Amino acid sequence: MRMDTQREQVVRIFRAALQSADPYGAVALHTEAISSFYKNKNCNRLLVVGFGKAAVPMARALADNAGGLISSGIAVTTYGQIKQAVAVDRIKIHEARHPLPDANGVRATGEIKELVRNLDDRTLVVCLISGGGSALLVSPCAGITLEEKQAATNLLLRAGADIYELNTVRKHISDVKGGKLAGIAYPAHIISLILSDVIGDRLDVIASGPTSPDRTTYSDALKVIERYTLAEKMPSSVMKVLESGLQGLLAETPKEGNPVFEKVDNVIIGSNKGAIEAARAEATRLGFDAAVISAEIRGEARDAGRRLAREAIEVLERRKREPGTGDGKRPVCIVSGGETTVTVIGSGRGGRNTELALAFAEEIEGRDGITFLSAGTDGADGPTDAAGAIADGQTIAKARAIGVDPEQYLQNNDSYNFFKRIDDLLITGLTGTNVMDIQIALIL
Repeated sequence: MRMDTQREQVVRIFRAALQSADPYGAVALHTEAISSFYKNKNCNRLLVVGFGKAAVPMARALADNAGGLISSGIAVTTYGQIKQAVAVDRIKIHEARHPLPDANGVRATGEIKELVRNLDDRTLVVCLISGGGSALLVSPCAGITLEEKQAATNLLLRAGADIYELNTVRKHISDVKGGKLAGIAYPAHIISLILSDVIGDRLDVIASGPTSPDRTTYSDALKVIERYTLAEKMPSSVMKVLESGLQGLLAETPKEGNPVFEKVDNVIIGSNKGAIEAARAEATRLGFDAAVISAEIRGEARDAGRRLAREAIEVLERRKREPGTGDGKRPVCIVSGGETTVTVIGSGRGGRNTELALAFAEEIEGRDGITFLSAGTDGADGPTDAAGAIADGQTIAKARAIGVDPEQYLQNNDSYNFFKRIDDLLITGLTGTNVMDIQIALIL
């Protein structure tokens, strides 16, 4: 098998994972059940609200398959996604910023709040929730400005807080997160169709759980800030709200058993587990001995890259020791998924997938027979236009040959520019979905 063929195949396997997380198809599968629910509950109005990177195709699927029932709707997605649909019948589409919220997100969320306010129990609200929803559904609680919310989010992101920690804080400085959207819509019926971008598919973490009971508290939020020694850097308004909540001066987010959830049905319609299983199946179809090694890749991206590289090297060395040669041995594919973090210490440009791939490349330097891809299923790795990157045993040598020092780029968090210099970025464009990241290693 030639190296260029390996690269073609690793991309093909990744695209199979993307196809399995198609948001349009996932929603379309549930529209008949939504129509039946609407009729059985004798509803007279169906409202649609959507937020996340997949909001446009999810809204389009609902409009195409149950449009006759929709009274009106509002959805908010990231910039650049709206071109995927010229229009979505009866559903107004907004674009806003991610991962730091912006004024467009605040305006769109204000419209969503007004749409679902003062409803009765003959109204059905269909919530279309996908990755990125925490930044796009944004309504800072009283006393906190958008700029202060942005500052708090940025501090946590740069410190390397994971999605559980980040959303614990977000839920407690928001008017819509942590089950509060369900509270606004009560007593309407709610069906939330959810594309999970969270390890373990925790409902209270995906998009900060706007229609789910919250497991976390003000105390938990303050502990996250203390863990990263950010109390002195946080906007004073954020600390004041969290401390007031801790003292019982502000109501907690609604918990399990709260009446606002009696008419809420949260349904996971797609996840990282499904995507990595689709990748494994495609690799098997292509002739690889394929296995999923983890659906919970997390922690620092560079550390995860080194761990995955050591696993690939172990498989490579084991294959060398096995009897048989050439076509008598099936090539191996190991697949993993999850979401890592990056603690930003440099001034470079990159995301968790390119940083993970660069650390992987350093670990396998000089070894033939390993081709690796790490990419985000949304097509955007951090603040870049790349989904991720492809690496092999010659990546480091190729970089050094043109005067690029890989370690310098890694320490400066400049992994995007590293792979750009050697033309090994994976650029897919925005995919319209988001079920975290996928890593694929092909081993000959």
